[in-house]
Amino acid sequence: MNTIAIIGLGKFGFYVAKRLSKLDAKVIAIDNNEKIVQEISQYTDYSYVLDSTNKEALENAGIYNLDTVIVSIGESIEANILTVMALKELGNKNIIAKAISTTHGKILTKIGATKVIHPEKIAGKMLVKIIVEDINFDSIDLSNSMRILKFVAPKSLISKSFNDIEKANFDVKLIAYKHDGEWNKDINYEHIIQEGDILAYLGNADIVEEFYENISLTG
Repeated sequence: MNTIAIIGLGKFGFYVAKRLSKLDAKVIAIDNNEKIVQEISQYTDYSYVLDSTNKEALENAGIYNLDTVIVSIGESIEANILTVMALKELGNKNIIAKAISTTHGKILTKIGATKVIHPEKIAGKMLVKIIVEDINFDSIDLSNSMRILKFVAPKSLISKSFNDIEKANFDVKLIAYKHDGEWNKDINYEHIIQEGDILAYLGNADIVEEFYENISLTG
């Protein structure tokens, strides 16, 4: 796999950089926050603290003539736009840029972004996918810290209500459940869980995994 640069290591950028590294891609990670760069450095081949709007700094970091660069700067639209312009001037071929609005996306396209993405819309589509597909167990990361788990109700939950689970003080949120072939997004906490029901929970990645392990091992 070719070298891929990730510029901007917020939740979305950090997650993408980490996942690509696990796929054996050669990743260059860029951010202006030293703490975040230090954190991502354990996963990526190269990581730099620099101002991505500075063309010379990007060039010195090897961000030129690359096949793919992902710009995930979300806090500053100006920095996002100036970074895309600099990347274009440096001959990078496929520039994928994160946009926070439709107008922002149109501007990025006009100045040279090959593809514009809206992470919130992507997350929404993924959420719909995980809810509607008939999969006995699935997990999806919404960011490097938040995860959705969808699973068939284990024996430990059969004949219990969602209120019973809530009272156990698990720090997770039920976002939908499937009963008698129909998905319900408006949660009836008095519903008695039956064999074959499918539940979808949202929470911190570690906590939601621990929640699933606990209910699977009990009862």
